[in-house]
Amino acid sequence: MPLLFSYGTLQQREVQLANFGRELNGSKDLLQGYIVAEIEITDARVLRESGKAMHPILRYSGNIANEVSGTVFNLTDAELAQADDYEVEAYVRIQVTLQSGTQCWIYAEAI
Repeated sequence: MPLLFSYGTLQQREVQLANFGRELNGSKDLLQGYIVAEIEITDARVLRESGKAMHPILRYSGNIANEVSGTVFNLTDAELAQADDYEVEAYVRIQVTLQSGTQCWIYAEAI
């Protein structure tokens, strides 16, 4: 099962229900080498589901002193595809290793 590290709106219950049809269970972890910035969302569906115009976005810093806390979720392959559909073009999905050693996917700023 794919693992996804969420630091933003995918942690919201209403976003999980809208995208996956269920509430996700996860575990806390830290991502090093990134900072959190914000972007403005204009996609009507994402605005409706999240209730927020400003969303966090991971920006690579390369400095391991920079840490972002979040939640690691176990998803099915179909749910990971649904998460891809939820994220707007400003995000790209990449694989990383978290502080715990867990390898997972994140959505970071598309460069």
